[in-house]
Amino acid sequence: MEEAPLYQQVAESLRREILSGHLRPGDRLPPVREMARRWRCTVGTVQRAYRELARQGLVVGRRGQGTRVAGEPTVPAPLRRAALVHQAEAFLLRAVAEGYDPAEVEQAVRLALDRWRALAREPLVPKAGVLRFSGSHDLLLARVAARFSSIAPGYTLRLTFTGSLGGLMALAQGIADLAGCHLWDAESDTYNVPFVRRLLPGRRVALVTLAYRRVGLIVAPGNPLGLQGLADLARPGLRFIGRPRGTGTRVWLDAQMRRLGVVGPRGPGTEVATHSELAQAIAEGRADAGLGIEAAARAWGLDFVPLTRERYDLVIPAEIWETPPVAALASWLASEEPRALLTDLGGYETEATGRVEWVEG
Repeated sequence: MEEAPLYQQVAESLRREILSGHLRPGDRLPPVREMARRWRCTVGTVQRAYRELARQGLVVGRRGQGTRVAGEPTVPAPLRRAALVHQAEAFLLRAVAEGYDPAEVEQAVRLALDRWRALAREPLVPKAGVLRFSGSHDLLLARVAARFSSIAPGYTLRLTFTGSLGGLMALAQGIADLAGCHLWDAESDTYNVPFVRRLLPGRRVALVTLAYRRVGLIVAPGNPLGLQGLADLARPGLRFIGRPRGTGTRVWLDAQMRRLGVVGPRGPGTEVATHSELAQAIAEGRADAGLGIEAAARAWGLDFVPLTRERYDLVIPAEIWETPPVAALASWLASEEPRALLTDLGGYETEATGRVEWVEG
């Protein structure tokens, strides 16, 4: 598929921020010139993006007050509906362009909704001796999977790295038994709980803390470019490599970049699926820097500029909490063995490892 025009990319990035709640009704959009600098485009391109959002009813422009998110701060429902309708229209247009009849699309959506409701009623249980993990990449998980038969005899742990958001969606769809998540919520300055409540409504879920991970810039040995923080990522010619949208690392990075007014990485050529791949790209000279966990930097003999720490949780629905493999995993995480493994990897803080917090969706 051809890449969307730049004004549509700008509009879509803002639409996602509005839908996710990062931009709320009444919030002012960045000035046109500031957005033009971020996206390295013309003022006219940004103005066209803002007009597109206004056409969809998502923003309103007032003379002397700039462009703001539509709706009253206390009444977000119309805005949410408008954003959802736009997404539905975009899906319909894509399907029709691919040759599907609108009646076929409607039937498919109804079937998908029926399937979703059925999965929500169906209790999750590990199938055929396999515990299915979906979510954010972490170096410890590979070690856990390798020894899972000794942690939970008769079971294997199947890892699928989809990013934090992808893991929660897999739980919602019933295609995973547990997820790995480190999503930062800007409004509450907390990890994971707001997203679990948003994506798993009505569900009782356990958050089992794997560890706190140190996150920062991964750079070549000796830090030859002298990078000290995210503001340095605005340097012309710097080859930055990042994580895909929906990963916890990318959520935090995008929020900080917006705050600093720094243009972040865009396009599939600047994204990799795991922290290990990110570190490998820097070690092989294919990139100058990336945001990742300290453990990955250590594994590849790279330097690390610490910026923050994040809480990484395993998200486990109550329906399978008492099943043998999950009970064994929770018991193992509360022991000293995982702390020793984390200390060996480096870049982890283990004071909360094994702690359980229950969340009511």
